[in-house]
Amino acid sequence: MRDAQITLPWADGDYTFRLGWGELELLQEACNAGPYVILNRLMSEQWFMGDIAHTIRLGLIGGGMKPADALKKVRDYVQNRPPAENVPYAQGILSAGLAGAPEEGEVGESEAASQEPSLTTFLTES
Repeated sequence: MRDAQITLPWADGDYTFRLGWGELELLQEACNAGPYVILNRLMSEQWFMGDIAHTIRLGLIGGGMKPADALKKVRDYVQNRPPAENVPYAQGILSAGLAGAPEEGEVGESEAASQEPSLTTFLTES
């Protein structure tokens, strides 16, 4: 099962990031936009500063870091650095939160595929 967790070499070590449902809701509130709007801004170079910082901070919290520690890391390694340096990390963290991390594999997907009709089947039968 995919749980949106991703481990990345970032800042001063390897960190686990996870944007679950609760963190995505907090991100939405903090950035005043839905998660896909934020991801689109990050991917199209139309991001706001908070898109970067909040995504990384909430990802660290979702990955198990205490909120105060996550805030300190973001202050040290995001807010005190050039913004574009952390955009790829925010993109990866949010992408994993929305679609699952690539390294999580395709667990259970082949079994589910054999039980559920595909979109193509649905469209051709309608």
